[in-house]
Amino acid sequence: MIRTHVLICGGTGCTSSGSVKIADALEEQIALNGLADEIKVVRTGCFGLCALGPVMIVYPEGTFYSRVKLEDVPEIVSEHLLKGRVVDRLVYRETEGEEKVEVPSLQETGFYKTQMRVALRNCGVINPEQIDEYIAMDGYAALGKVLTEMTPEEVIQVMKDSGLRGRGGAGFPTGLKWEFAAKNKVPQKYVVCNADEGDPGAFMDRSVLEGDPHAVLEAMAIAGYAIGANKGYIYVRAEYPIAVKRLEIAIGQAREYNLLGKDIFGTGFDFDIEVRLGAGAFVCGEETALLTSIEGNRGEPRNKPPFPANKGLFGQPTIINNVETLANIPQIILKGADWFASMGTEGSKGTKVFALGGKIVNTGLVEIPMGTTLREIIFDIGGGIPNGKKFKAVQTGGPSGGCIPAEYLDMPIDYDNLKKIGAMMGSGGMIVMDETTCMVDVARFFLDFTVDESCGKCTPCRIGTRRLLEMLDKITSGNGTLEDLDKMEELCKYIQANAMCALGQTAPNPVLSTLKYFRDEYEAHVVEKRCPAGVCKNLMHYEIQPDKCKGCTLCARKCPAGAITGKVKEPHVIDQSKCIKCGACMEGCKFSAIIKK
Repeated sequence: MIRTHVLICGGTGCTSSGSVKIADALEEQIALNGLADEIKVVRTGCFGLCALGPVMIVYPEGTFYSRVKLEDVPEIVSEHLLKGRVVDRLVYRETEGEEKVEVPSLQETGFYKTQMRVALRNCGVINPEQIDEYIAMDGYAALGKVLTEMTPEEVIQVMKDSGLRGRGGAGFPTGLKWEFAAKNKVPQKYVVCNADEGDPGAFMDRSVLEGDPHAVLEAMAIAGYAIGANKGYIYVRAEYPIAVKRLEIAIGQAREYNLLGKDIFGTGFDFDIEVRLGAGAFVCGEETALLTSIEGNRGEPRNKPPFPANKGLFGQPTIINNVETLANIPQIILKGADWFASMGTEGSKGTKVFALGGKIVNTGLVEIPMGTTLREIIFDIGGGIPNGKKFKAVQTGGPSGGCIPAEYLDMPIDYDNLKKIGAMMGSGGMIVMDETTCMVDVARFFLDFTVDESCGKCTPCRIGTRRLLEMLDKITSGNGTLEDLDKMEELCKYIQANAMCALGQTAPNPVLSTLKYFRDEYEAHVVEKRCPAGVCKNLMHYEIQPDKCKGCTLCARKCPAGAITGKVKEPHVIDQSKCIKCGACMEGCKFSAIIKK
């Protein structure tokens, strides 16, 4: 009889840190100690605290180990699993250097206690490669309910009443999209899952696919029943090998259990799913470009209308939902529209998954009710800014989003509020920036990404974004003018109004939002020829403070350009014409005599 379950994160983050080898070593050590019949190792999906990986939780006591290394395995087995003694040095502590305390349950930690997991409910809980574990968590009960107790119209009405909006971009009402497709009375329709997720810093959809793939399959089958489709496609980028592998395993298991394929639950309903791999083009996150790619063509957007719900994949009515949207659907069917609508705000119901990254203590995956403030997400759940730095801004929505300054920290996060301040929800990437971040450089970074990823089909995006990037390069190199700022704003508005698809139309958002909220930084770059954050190389220089310099000559010996001169035990000087701004002198100085300006 199994007395202990050891759950190990098998998501991409922890896998890259060696969790697979740790799980293998655990099973080997458990067998060597004769415990194989008593202790089971479960390889799960993402727990959320990605910065602490590899992560391990031992149940029933709930001991939470973080940053586990391969060499720790024998001690964990001999001390904890064999003798019942917790390995204190590996136990997760919310504060670095915290003394030994009573180990809290995972749900009582600052990271988890205010979260509400719906889309992520099974991630880090079940083995995603075992369909029986998903079924034990009410898996496929929602599909059984809709096929045996509900009409397609009733399913669509539940989705409309729930208030679920698309979690992949602009937040279009899911039930309404389904209704549009259902009204088309044609023999062939399609359900497509958008799992492309190309935003820098976004890993929400990947984590759901890695930790709970059956939830997406079940939701797609429900959607197929609701609109009258018998075929589904999951479009996932090939850079997600773990997600792809687990999807293929899950599809095979679902077919074996007759939960996909012909005559599901003996109701006469047929529905099957195929996986299509994308090559990593950012534009294929746009729904019509995605459909074009599935059809075997170069991924480029199409003019709308017609919308996919009327004319989509292979010219047939198609609904497209992203992974997180679909992951909510089985729970909405089982618990009811009112349950889901009771969470969130008036215009944004339910929860939202965010990928926290950047200058934040708890890098990872969080799911919170809509309406939670940025302050709660960043400081209460995310643990705040490391190294005592000040919060400066947060970028939401990836390259299509905007930078939100500190003045909006207490604003409830939902679709409408973000739109009002020039940002957007997007898929849910949330990159935090501190006082050392140059906002002009941030805008330049995202424009560089957009220019590189533009499909080139329309002139406003192909040429307009490149002109924007050139102006930003000019400003960050110290050659910008105040007139350039006005020209950039004008060009941004032109691109917004004329680009063909949503990705092109939203490409100027990082520039417009930083111009709006951090214009003083732009002006410092063009008027004072200075980067306040000390990031833009052409606008900064290093100086040696004579009163602090001991004349040890270490900086001169470290300088690869021979830009530092001076006699022993006398203050040294940096020749700015020779300095390549590498920072080696500042890093090597033991007396903090060198400053960056």
